[in-house]
Amino acid sequence: MATVLKDVLGRVPMAADLYDAVRGGRPRTRYNLEQLRSHLPLALEQARSFAARAPRGKRLLLFATLHYWIEQAVMVGLALRGRGHDVTIAYLPYANFDKDINAFDLRRQDLYTRRVLQPLDGFVKVVSLLDVKPVEGLPPGLRQALDTSAAYDTMYREQVEDFDAASPLYSLRRERNERALLSILRLLADEAPETVLVPNGLVTELAVAYQAARRIGIDAVTYEFNDQREQIWLAQNDIVMHQNTDALWAARSSQPLSDGQRQVIAEFEDARSHARKYGKGTRFWQDVAPVGSQQLRETLGLDERPVVLLATNVLGDSLTLGRHVFAESMAQWIERTVRYFAQRRDTQLVVRVHPGERLMKGPSIMGVIERALPECPGQIHVVAPTEKVNTYDLMEIASLGLAYTTTVGMEMAMRGVPVVVAGNTHYRGRGFTFDPSSWEEYTGTLDSLLANLPSHRLSPAQVENAWNYAYRFFFEFPLDFPWRLMHFWEDLDVWPLDRVLSSEGGQQFGQTFRYLAGDPLKW
Repeated sequence: MATVLKDVLGRVPMAADLYDAVRGGRPRTRYNLEQLRSHLPLALEQARSFAARAPRGKRLLLFATLHYWIEQAVMVGLALRGRGHDVTIAYLPYANFDKDINAFDLRRQDLYTRRVLQPLDGFVKVVSLLDVKPVEGLPPGLRQALDTSAAYDTMYREQVEDFDAASPLYSLRRERNERALLSILRLLADEAPETVLVPNGLVTELAVAYQAARRIGIDAVTYEFNDQREQIWLAQNDIVMHQNTDALWAARSSQPLSDGQRQVIAEFEDARSHARKYGKGTRFWQDVAPVGSQQLRETLGLDERPVVLLATNVLGDSLTLGRHVFAESMAQWIERTVRYFAQRRDTQLVVRVHPGERLMKGPSIMGVIERALPECPGQIHVVAPTEKVNTYDLMEIASLGLAYTTTVGMEMAMRGVPVVVAGNTHYRGRGFTFDPSSWEEYTGTLDSLLANLPSHRLSPAQVENAWNYAYRFFFEFPLDFPWRLMHFWEDLDVWPLDRVLSSEGGQQFGQTFRYLAGDPLKW
């Protein structure tokens, strides 16, 4: 009843405004900018002091939706403004991307956002996208982008790779993305920024903001974060979640690793394999320490036949969306692969289901395998996400690796294991994997490799290439940056704005902020 009333009131001019004028404060929703409210006065004061003596920079537009991205966008915008840039922050005041919201609550969230950001007036321009009149008609070429974005949003939320285009969630995402796209196109025309900054760039309205900028020829920077504090992934005129390392590898592949670099990547791999955090990381890559090949074989009931290790990603993960090469999806690739190995008695297939599935609510790869093989033959072993098995132990006993986009494929190659890559992952085509581009080529590659596995162990040069690439990906592809999205306010305590804008902060993060502003990324 309350929801229906709010929806009606939301369509009455000024009803939400009058209610908000009386009640004020934060709406009773999930939408929360209170941390930003408390930190903004000091951050603004610090940014002003640096901006007053900074050289004039570029016209930048940052776009964010969802309250946590808005909070970070404001601080990033202030840092860029403190470096002399002319900054506009555009936002959509949503708390959820997968739930509809009545007009009354949306208006109240918008009014609340305006109050929190009001101190920025005259220093940073703030625009609610809800105020921007949309352009009329969908420009040619962007309809497919909207369909794709809604599909990705649905798959990402439901953790699936197939979905019903008639579902309420798909309809919600399609409608909301189109509304945002038409307004963003108007905003870009009005503001004429030199560079647009968008987090992620693959899902939600963030994706259509990126597409809109590129459609009209404006440079766009997308960014995301890994598990290490004080690091950022960044891409210019590309979607950062594609992890495109082409330019990096072109610049560095001919440079051999130094002794110091080799030691760093070796220590990194040792920490990952032995269930330890590394550096400023915030996660463990394994739950259990390695136990050795013999104990592992006994635990899994493996015999002496060669072991093929298939390492999965999580269904619907953002690092798998749109990464298909010859398979329609990762699930289809797994289905056909387990059926292939069900016909072979000369090898043992171990499917390592991603442990991250324990944290997800969507369907499991376990179900994909059960549908493909209702009666699983003895030579196929499925390691469930909840099993206390160290993936690096599995790598040590593997004679062949199969991967979609997971870094496990790259790490198997670092151990000399031949690896067949089925998805369009960042390490595909780097010289140390087998990269089929059709089903016929895939099964032919498997037939050839399995006919004589020992002869296909990677050469020392290929192994060295894999180590070199891994170092570049883990330690050079991420750039120095003060604040991750997770633990953002803790990071801000360590790196307040005046420290970021100081000579110390400029030395550590200055180049990254220049890249964010659109200076060409150089490796």
